[in-house]
Amino acid sequence: QVQLVESGGGSVQAGGSLRLSCAASEYLISRDCMAWFRQAPGKEREGVAVSLGPRTAYADSVKGRFTISKDNAENTVYLQMSSLKPDDTGMYYCAAGAPDYACNSGSGAYLYWGQGTQVNVSS
Repeated sequence: QVQLVESGGGSVQAGGSLRLSCAASEYLISRDCMAWFRQAPGKEREGVAVSLGPRTAYADSVKGRFTISKDNAENTVYLQMSSLKPDDTGMYYCAAGAPDYACNSGSGAYLYWGQGTQVNVSS
């Protein structure tokens, strides 16, 4: 059974940094696309970053501030978040299981989800 377990969320002030982790079991992160999504209260879930092999893609709102990376040996995906803003507040989810051609096609393409980790950024 595939499991994705996120950690690393917390509360920070604007301008601060956090690193989220997503540990995968029964799933090889190296072979497929992995993604981070977030959902703020009252808003739809939105894609933040995706990684497929050596390629990455980011939402415009986080470009230059967030970095997605993989540690294949640890089977863990990371999201390094810097220069955080209050608008970055939300529940962050790790996702896997999308076919390669749909890696950047939104949340509906993904089969597996973690339970989420909360990020709160205060001004």
